[in-house]
Amino acid sequence: MAKLLRLVATRLGLGLLTLLVVSVLIFFAVELLPGDLAEAVLGQAATEETVEAMRRQLGLDRPAPVRYLEWLGGALRGDFGTSLISGAPVGEAIATRFANTLFLAAYAAVIAVPLAILLGVLVALLRNSIFDRVANVATLTSISSPEFFVGYILILFLSIRTGWFPSNASLSGDMSLTDQLYRAFLSALTLVLVVTAHMMRMTRAAIINLLASPYIEMARLKGVPPWRRIVRHALPNAWAPIINVVALNLAYLITGVVLVEVVFVYPGIGQLLVDAVAKRDFPIVQACCLIFAATFILLNLAADVGAILTNPRLRHPK
Repeated sequence: MAKLLRLVATRLGLGLLTLLVVSVLIFFAVELLPGDLAEAVLGQAATEETVEAMRRQLGLDRPAPVRYLEWLGGALRGDFGTSLISGAPVGEAIATRFANTLFLAAYAAVIAVPLAILLGVLVALLRNSIFDRVANVATLTSISSPEFFVGYILILFLSIRTGWFPSNASLSGDMSLTDQLYRAFLSALTLVLVVTAHMMRMTRAAIINLLASPYIEMARLKGVPPWRRIVRHALPNAWAPIINVVALNLAYLITGVVLVEVVFVYPGIGQLLVDAVAKRDFPIVQACCLIFAATFILLNLAADVGAILTNPRLRHPK
């Protein structure tokens, strides 16, 4: 047990170190942008005195390492500074948008994860059948198609031509849960089509790889039905790679939704990031990038820990 805790603690420490390195890259990437931030905020008509006052207000007159440490300390407390455009705290601007993104990710995950595992078991059970071939072609097509292309296709057929669902996924706080699910359906479906393909193929590959194991062959010789060999014997031992791919796709659902949110005008953190880049609102850009990085690293850590807990060979490396 102590060895397991030490291994998990090591992964957590590496994750925190990675996040620290990413925070340095995020902060100094903005510092390396051409032009003066104060001039960009005030415009070309600003006087030198006004620009200098803005530089002092933004802290640009201090060394970059000092400003980075202050920014990092504030981020650890949940204080990401003030928006250059609205003047509101960045944390308040991000909180609602990030909650909307988590809602969309959870909406897609509730559909995609059970569907992908079920389809993966079915195609493994019906390997080399017509169903398996059709599923492989469909998943390869889904993986190869960009998210924005899938989104526009869904808008064309499910919104414009049929009018079943709205193409604009705008949400408001006074909407009921049913209305929110209805308006966000096309956005969630786009994500589902992309991540289900990845998870289904990984589930299929993991199960088929285990079907060649001696204990599965012994179960077949004993007359155990194919579905039971997969569900009772192969699937429990395939959880490690499945958990990894599920966690990675959950990370994608949260951090890779920028294009989907832009296509459907969904009020999430991805749309906020695009708007902030267009307006050169760098405190919001930095905060969004740091949140994306932290979420991705956290879910990768969850995937590592889940794999360690479900696979004894990872707990006792040779």
